[in-house]
Amino acid sequence: MSEEIEENEGLNEDLEQNSSEKKIIPVSELYKGWFLDYASYVILERAVPAIEDGFKPVQRRILHAMKEMDDGRYNKVANIIGSTMQYHPHGDASIGDAAVNIGQKDLLIDTQGNWGDIRTGDRAAAPRYIEARLSKFALEVAFNNDTTIWQKSYDGRKKEPVNLPVKFPMILVQGVEGIAVGLSTKILPHNFIELVKGSIDILKGKKVKLYPDFATGGMADFSDYNEGRRGGRVLVRAKMEIADKNTIKIVNVPFGVTTSTLVDSIIRANDKGKIKIKKVIDNTAKDVEIEIQLPNGVSPDQTVDALYAFSDCEISISPNACVIVDNKPQFMSVSELLTISTAKTTELLRQELQIKESDLKEKIFFTSLLKIFIDEGMYKHPDYENSGSLDKCYEVLDQLFTPFFPTFYRKIEEEDYKKLIDKPLSSITRFDTSKVDEQIKGLEAQIEEVQHHLANIVDFAIDYWERILEKYGKGRERKTEIMAFDTIEAKDVAVTNAKLYVNREEGFIGTGIKKDEYVCDCSDISDIITFRRDGVMQVSRIADKVFVGKDIIHAAVWKKADEHMVYNLAYLDGATGKAFVKRFAVTSITRDKEYDLTSGANSKILYLTANPNSESEIIGVQLSQGAKARVKVFDFDFSEMAIKGRTSKGNTLTKYPIRKIVQKSVGSSTLGGRDLWFDDSIGKFNTMERGKYLGNFDSDDFVLVIYSDGNYELVEFDLNKRLDVKNILVIHKLKKDTIISAIHYDGGHKDF
Repeated sequence: MSEEIEENEGLNEDLEQNSSEKKIIPVSELYKGWFLDYASYVILERAVPAIEDGFKPVQRRILHAMKEMDDGRYNKVANIIGSTMQYHPHGDASIGDAAVNIGQKDLLIDTQGNWGDIRTGDRAAAPRYIEARLSKFALEVAFNNDTTIWQKSYDGRKKEPVNLPVKFPMILVQGVEGIAVGLSTKILPHNFIELVKGSIDILKGKKVKLYPDFATGGMADFSDYNEGRRGGRVLVRAKMEIADKNTIKIVNVPFGVTTSTLVDSIIRANDKGKIKIKKVIDNTAKDVEIEIQLPNGVSPDQTVDALYAFSDCEISISPNACVIVDNKPQFMSVSELLTISTAKTTELLRQELQIKESDLKEKIFFTSLLKIFIDEGMYKHPDYENSGSLDKCYEVLDQLFTPFFPTFYRKIEEEDYKKLIDKPLSSITRFDTSKVDEQIKGLEAQIEEVQHHLANIVDFAIDYWERILEKYGKGRERKTEIMAFDTIEAKDVAVTNAKLYVNREEGFIGTGIKKDEYVCDCSDISDIITFRRDGVMQVSRIADKVFVGKDIIHAAVWKKADEHMVYNLAYLDGATGKAFVKRFAVTSITRDKEYDLTSGANSKILYLTANPNSESEIIGVQLSQGAKARVKVFDFDFSEMAIKGRTSKGNTLTKYPIRKIVQKSVGSSTLGGRDLWFDDSIGKFNTMERGKYLGNFDSDDFVLVIYSDGNYELVEFDLNKRLDVKNILVIHKLKKDTIISAIHYDGGHKDF
């Protein structure tokens, strides 16, 4: 009592001292510690998986609860949720959502009932209607009480695993996504078979290369995957088929996109005028099928590219592999994750072998103990029979077994003697020494085998992975096609939903000045290039009305990096009075910046043509009557000039005043056409050296395509054209003198 009085007096003194000092603690100081605690809790206990087993706490607790309930039969998910709440201090909704998420991945849980559909976004039925049980795969690879480290549950009533002893890279096969405080994680799912083979390669000392695989299928470009680290990127596309000239079918959806959100994105693109469609019908049932009907005259090839550019038919995913290592979040690559998982699996296999070896030794130990106890007649020794107390009995047995101590691998404990004492007399009288000797030999052979596996643990681990692959790999082949995507420029595939007009004198361009001169059709995201009489060039974004400077002599849609669009220019140099000519391309610019193509003040453009395929030309030049030149009319051939940059001064055309310049003839392409390749992974032509080289193409060249059904077509040089790759027999540049021989089956006469 006196101690309590002293403590209270001391506390009162502290309070008086604090109140006298009027110490004020800022609220920010209080929140600093609280927020850090909360952030740590969210990172470690909710959002980010542990590297040991690849599970978040809620997933681990669901699986542990299901193992506790497991009797081989299905359980209502509502019951599973209730059982999990003994271990997980959160609401039933979060546990139910996590259970459905595990079940939809079709690996650890066998499901029964309506578990929803990740393709359509349909939710699972209520937990009271659906059932689940652990899969055979989960029971084999995720549980072992002997190798599990346990801890008390949040209320201290139960024990739960710190981590499950998982012998599989679960974090990679299932994928995981979570948002914590100040960081997030996004590990994409990978293919079951490839992970198993990757683990075997790691054990053999080989390097592995892993790419994600999505349950929704589709196509993916992993060029920038960066092994799943931060800063990487994955492009995922829906797979489309052109059914006919007015119909496109989408047969699967990109990862993370549902059929309903995909349809919505297509409708939005149509409403904004990016694409032209007549109708979208979602016929998804067992298989994904979204039918897109096109109006007459709309190219299905260009629409496919436009769907990738303007809808969720193509999405970009940014992976970010973050896991908990030693109670801290750590970023790493997927190959590092697989290496760690493989090493963890090997260590768990080693522990299981050591436990099995210990169990076998114990069986031999007690069997040998019992054999000696019976063979030596110890059970009927007078001292044993007359021992009286249990302690005396232990003492007698210890004396009787003393000569045999060296034959045992460990010391005999009182518990071992108690097992002998508890043996009923009937089992002793029926004891068969020869059978026991055979049993001991069998156990010794098993120990020898286990010790061999321990000495060759890597080979044993490889056998384990091969057994897992053989047992569970069927039907888990890769669903996502790996390919390099062609770069689709939005400006190139946008529907021409606008018209460009120009007011040359006043200097305006745009889609809204319809009373002025019509230039061409364009899209509402096009860039427009303009040239003024004073030699200034400018590229501007399309708008209703844009001022680009008075006296416009040329306006058109500009395409970035188009080396084949060549401008032939003649201009008057204001400083010297001479006329110059030059040829140039405009492949890159800064939008809305003015570029001077001449020599500055008082200079002006005398002649300008835009040539889409780098065509040359011959111009006729007429000098003024007052010129002192003897020849006042002459021709100039632009093909004699090299194509240089727009900043070059050019060559001198004449030093005399010019009255008129006219075009006399158009030449051929100076660049000699374009080299063309065919990429059979996507069925499109390209100029980026992907796929089969077809040759150099001028504007009048064709590609010959022969199909397996006996049809053929001549295809013009069109980078937006998409061919049916599966049915192509022959594809090459058309040469008019080439003879083609074919053997074909005549269906009518049924012969060849």
